[in-house]
Amino acid sequence: MKYELRTILYPVKTYIMPNARYILLVLMVLCTGNRALAQGFMPRNYNVKDGLANATVYTAVQDKDGFIWFATPTGVSKFDGKRFQNYSKKDGLTDNDVIKLAPDSKGRVWFFTLNGMPSFYSNYVIHSYKNDSSLQFNSHGHYMQYAFEDSSANVWFLNTDNRLIKHNVEKRQTEYNKFGDQQFDIFYFLRNGPLFKPLQSSFHLSSFKDDNNKDLKIFPVSPYPMDDEAFAARVRANPVIITKNTLYSYTLKEVVCFFNGRDWGIKDEITDVCIDNDNLWIGTQRALFFLKDFFQGAKNMSKLLDNHYITSILRDRDGNIWISTFGDGVYNIPFKNFYFNYRDNTNGLYSHSIFSILRDRTTGMLLVGQNAGVLNTIDSSHHIRVHTLDTSRGRNSIFSILPYRNDEILLGADNGLYSFNTRRQQISVLQAIKNLKDVDVSPGGKVRIAAKDQVSLLNEYTVNREELLITSIVGTDTSYYLGTNSGLYYGSDRTKNIRPAFGEGDSLRQSIKDLKLIDGYLWVGTSDQGIYVMRNNRVLKHLSTADNLASDICQQLYYDGIGRLYVATNRGVSVIDVKEMTITRNISSNDGLMSDDIRGVFYQQGMLYIATSNGLCYFKDHNLPVDSVPPTVYLSAIRYGDSTYLPATSFVHMYKRKTSFEVEFGAIAFDLPDLVEYQYNFSSDTSAGWTTTMSNIIPFPDLQPGSYKLLLRARKFKSDWSQPLTISVNILPQWYQQWWARGILILLGLLCILAILRYIVKRIKQAEKNKTDYNRRIAELEAKALTNQMNPHFIFNSLNSVQHLILEKEEKQALNFLADFATLMRQMLNNSRKSYISLEEETAFLTRYLELEKIRFAHSFTYHFDIEPELKDYTVYIPPMIIQPIVENAIKHGLAPKNSAGHLEIKLEMVDDLLYCSVDDDGIGWEHSNSIKTGRLVKHESTALSVIKERLQIIKSFNGSVGKLEIIDKFKSGFGNKEGTLVEILIPIVKML
Repeated sequence: MKYELRTILYPVKTYIMPNARYILLVLMVLCTGNRALAQGFMPRNYNVKDGLANATVYTAVQDKDGFIWFATPTGVSKFDGKRFQNYSKKDGLTDNDVIKLAPDSKGRVWFFTLNGMPSFYSNYVIHSYKNDSSLQFNSHGHYMQYAFEDSSANVWFLNTDNRLIKHNVEKRQTEYNKFGDQQFDIFYFLRNGPLFKPLQSSFHLSSFKDDNNKDLKIFPVSPYPMDDEAFAARVRANPVIITKNTLYSYTLKEVVCFFNGRDWGIKDEITDVCIDNDNLWIGTQRALFFLKDFFQGAKNMSKLLDNHYITSILRDRDGNIWISTFGDGVYNIPFKNFYFNYRDNTNGLYSHSIFSILRDRTTGMLLVGQNAGVLNTIDSSHHIRVHTLDTSRGRNSIFSILPYRNDEILLGADNGLYSFNTRRQQISVLQAIKNLKDVDVSPGGKVRIAAKDQVSLLNEYTVNREELLITSIVGTDTSYYLGTNSGLYYGSDRTKNIRPAFGEGDSLRQSIKDLKLIDGYLWVGTSDQGIYVMRNNRVLKHLSTADNLASDICQQLYYDGIGRLYVATNRGVSVIDVKEMTITRNISSNDGLMSDDIRGVFYQQGMLYIATSNGLCYFKDHNLPVDSVPPTVYLSAIRYGDSTYLPATSFVHMYKRKTSFEVEFGAIAFDLPDLVEYQYNFSSDTSAGWTTTMSNIIPFPDLQPGSYKLLLRARKFKSDWSQPLTISVNILPQWYQQWWARGILILLGLLCILAILRYIVKRIKQAEKNKTDYNRRIAELEAKALTNQMNPHFIFNSLNSVQHLILEKEEKQALNFLADFATLMRQMLNNSRKSYISLEEETAFLTRYLELEKIRFAHSFTYHFDIEPELKDYTVYIPPMIIQPIVENAIKHGLAPKNSAGHLEIKLEMVDDLLYCSVDDDGIGWEHSNSIKTGRLVKHESTALSVIKERLQIIKSFNGSVGKLEIIDKFKSGFGNKEGTLVEILIPIVKML
């Protein structure tokens, strides 16, 4: 019975360049995605959610310490592989929009911004014109374009006005127009290459015209072949000039084009370029291009990150590639990706879930068994075809692919055994079996089939065992072993009998997943107990996670025929030396596999193929990358108590009681940063042992005075420990922690207790005495205040005014005056009983009083209240009977003697927690008034003012608020020609919402 063959070709553009021309061929599958690209890249994307300052990244550089820096519109990000530390204007940048970065040999990272003011990061601090006088200069509105460094570590800048700016390290200053008012171009630096080292690898130029280098030769087509090692070395060692979509190598004598985008089908302008040994990376406004082995003459180009605007490409010291984009964050391609080839549903395969793998020795065809009865074949020309099995009876996943006869491959699937002819590309059914579990071909070519509850010898017999759940089979030409969910069984072709191969309580009386016979030894892979090795029905060896097995859950065993057994587990692949029966290494996703869930393994001619639940991975097994270089350990911060200090290798501080000392640190590791381990030693004696931690913060609570030495070190996955970073910590004792101070403190303490007790007793007695005196004095002053508040003259004159109104037959006005006078007297008596009255009550009282005085003085003056608006938001309480005597004096002694109309202004406003009150009249003035007063009037006025001052002093004694009274003669005190008196008083208040 033959099944229909469905073949699907995946045409993808790959450019080949014979004689500067390109031809479109169907060669390989390229895909654009964020997980698997082409045949070996699984980039990781870093974005704002990971801590990056902005999704738009202009450029990426690596500093001297190994950090990767990213320039964005909202600041810069420093990355150690795990954590981003962001810096913005508030951290010292001259502007948040950083358009370019330039690391120099001194470890500084220079930041270019559009305001033209450079800044740099050094020793944990951002230096700018605000905190570093060497960066102060006038940029004249132009910003920096390029940076170069001379042999003295001076940094030279060329700005957009073609002016030279030199940052002089020795003079500690930045010099604008270093060579006078002369303009320069980029070729000035390029011509003087030995003197100036560019702080960037490529330059965007629109022309090569250099008026000062007439002998410069320009080659639009390279006269040198790309596989010329001398020319490749020259390109690596000299600046690259980008002109639209072409790349040139610049030297003093000639400019040679070594890449023309038109010849490769690249129409967009090149944004950046990166030379990675013999490989070439090219970024454009729409995609990233990878030219593998370009400088070895290879003509293949892969298109990656389609529809991404590439802004910069960086190869770090570990070989990782960093691609910054406009709006899509940063992509990182780990160096391990260059050792692997990856296949899944994004680049040609039907599915990412791979169950089996085999490469045909004769044709070189790669067969990939997948779910849903799909078999992908990839021939030596990278053509990918899809073949399907019948799935009408179930999923029919292809879990076993075995070599059989010439041009014939066995396919073991859920619903039967199939044969695939590699020449004709056809599939045929050998035997339909439901729930097929395993297939085995004996050394003599016998094909045995293990189903769920039966064993078959192809085209000969079938043995049913319904009580068993068979999982695997392996055998010789005459007998076989069965793996089941209840243990190991043995069968014979002659007797067709199946019996247990374990004894009572035997260790093999358990669930078995796979079996392999190797040189007379039976290797048994179990479901959860690792590997057992048997010979002559006796267990010789047991290997488990305790012996460094990747996992005790074995999913498949594969023997490569040259002494190595591969154990596929749910946590990677373990490789076992079958002769020594020892595990030589483990391979997992940490090493570069697409997943740790391993379904199958195949080995041929140095190439190892591993089928996983997330795709197919294949690589040269002797060239597995291992990052063995220890990471660089760095300090982030030192904290003591509530204070944070800049990192330093020495820390000295006075002791603080119950205060924690804390060190924050990190390690620069771009490969598997989550697996970085730290160790520290705080005893200055490494023989005492190291403490291991995964945390990057070490706290030491209540560190006592003394000298300490903290050692920190780290290691990456499979690397050695780094050299320790040493921090000297010196906690100085407080004076009271000295032995001599403790005795003095005890003695002083006893004396203080005695003194305090004596003082308390004295204060209690004095307080009682003061309270009695204060109460008596307050009563006297309140009586005086009441007496002076309304003197007999006011009452007498007020009654005369009433009499005058009656005689003039103005009875109604007289009655109103008399009613107001009575209300005023009643209010005065009520206020005199209170310690505080509201400001509203005080102003009402003063208003009523002033109205009566206006009538009494025949409306010879006007008055005005100027109250600060803020006072209306509060209910303010002040002592009573303080302002009225001052107002009365102003009217009686300032305005009344005046021949013309007068004006009185009362101003109220808040000054701190005091009420400022000024009584300003334009009368005859303080000095003039005193000169014409009779003795009795002077005495009355002096008594009223002294009472006010004494009341303010007593209020200060009670609540600590300081009042103030000041009398100013305006004519004598510099108010121009103005006459009158200004009385200012600060009154303690109680302010309430």
